[in-house]
Amino acid sequence: MKVSLGTDDGDDVVSELAAVSEAKRVLARREEVAVRRARNRGLSWAEIGTLLGVTRQSMHRKYRRVG
Repeated sequence: MKVSLGTDDGDDVVSELAAVSEAKRVLARREEVAVRRARNRGLSWAEIGTLLGVTRQSMHRKYRRVG
């Protein structure tokens, strides 16, 4: 399936991909901070995983250093 960004300008595509990459980095950092805050407030890995749509095992594996 081809996705059109509404332009044929290669620079726009590069800029868009760079913006997506930056947004993913920012979002990952926000998730990490939110998980840390949730754990500090006593939420379980299962509760956090449910809120984020993943398993508790997945959360624990990804954030085990958070606590």
